Amino acid sequence: MSETILELKGVEKYFGDFVAVERINLSVKDGEFFTLVGPSGSGKTTMIRMLVGMDKPSRGDILMSGERVNDVPANRRPTCMVFQSLALFPHKSVGENIEFPLKLRGEAKHNRKTRAIELLEQLHLSESYYSKKVSECSGGERQRVALARALAFDPQILFFDEPLSALDYRLRKTLEKELKDIQRRTGKTFVYITHSLEEAMVMSDRIAIMRKGRIVQVGTPDEIYNNPANGFVAQFMGEVNEFRVSRKDSQWLEDTETGAQYPAPPDSPVDEGVLIVRPERIRLLSADEKADSTFEGVVEHQYVLGSRVQYQVRVKERALLVETMIGQPFGVGDSVSLGWDADQSVLMSE
Repeated sequence: MSETILELKGVEKYFGDFVAVERINLSVKDGEFFTLVGPSGSGKTTMIRMLVGMDKPSRGDILMSGERVNDVPANRRPTCMVFQSLALFPHKSVGENIEFPLKLRGEAKHNRKTRAIELLEQLHLSESYYSKKVSECSGGERQRVALARALAFDPQILFFDEPLSALDYRLRKTLEKELKDIQRRTGKTFVYITHSLEEAMVMSDRIAIMRKGRIVQVGTPDEIYNNPANGFVAQFMGEVNEFRVSRKDSQWLEDTETGAQYPAPPDSPVDEGVLIVRPERIRLLSADEKADSTFEGVVEHQYVLGSRVQYQVRVKERALLVETMIGQPFGVGDSVSLGWDADQSVLMSE
C-alpha cells in the first residue's frame, strides 16, 4: 500500500459569510491519479487554490508527506500546476518553455536541453519541436508542452485545473489516455480537477465527488458508479431510472406512487427511499428470457448513441430509459417486455 502524500484535515474556506469549502477530510496516496469532480460552484476551484498555495484555508490543515503546508507559499511547495490556460510563454520556443524551471534552478545549458528533449520524447513530440515557437503549435501540442514543463520541475504532486476543457472531443479523448499513461510511467501523483464525469471515469484511480463545498463520496470509478452514496451522486454519474419505494417485505419493494412491486436489492438495510436502476441494467427481453422484475411497455423514442441505442419505454404511468448495444430490432411504437434483476439496482435513503 502506498503512503499518503497529501492529506486534508477538517479544511474549510470562508469568504466573508460564504462557506466555499466545508469540513474536508481527504487523503491521496503517493502515485495515485486522484480526481475532484463536481458541478460548477461545488468548490473545486477553491480546493485547488488551497492545495497549490494560492489561498490559505480558514480552518484545518493541509499536509504534504506529513508536513503541514498551510503557510508555505506556492513556490516552495513540492508541487506544480497545469492551468486551464496553460500559461506558456508564447514568445519563447518549446524548448525554452520546458527548460524554464531548470534554468531557475541554475542547471547547465547542455543539461537543460538534454532533459527537455527527453521530456519531448516522453510526451510523443519529436526533437524537432525543441526550436519551434509555442505560437506555432496546435492546441494538443501546447497541452503536451505544458505537461513537459510541469514534469521538468520534478514535483511530488502535479495539479491539473481542467486542462482539456477547451479541446475538441477527439483530441480530448486522445490526451485523456496519454495523461493516464504518463502518470503510470512516471509514478507521479496527479490531482486532477474537472467538471467532466467522462474524464474522471477514464483516468482516475479514485474520484471525490463535490457538492456545495463538501465531498459527498470518495471511491474508485466502479464503486461510485455502481454504489452511489445518494441520489445526487447517482444522477451526476449518469442517467438513472428512479422509483420512490417503501419495503413490502424482505424480498419486495412497493412503488409509493404507482403501487408496482420491484425486487429488493440484496443486503440493503433501507426500508424507504429511492430505488435506482441505470438504463444499461434494464434488459429488453425476448420471449424466453426472464428477469426478477418484468414489465410490458411501448417504445416511445429511440436515440442512437454510436455503438449503443437508448430507448424511452412507456410502462403505464412511467417513462423508463433502457440502453442496449446496437442490434436489437425494436422501433418506435413496438410493444416490448423489459426487466432487471435485484442485484442490478440500488436502494438508498433520500
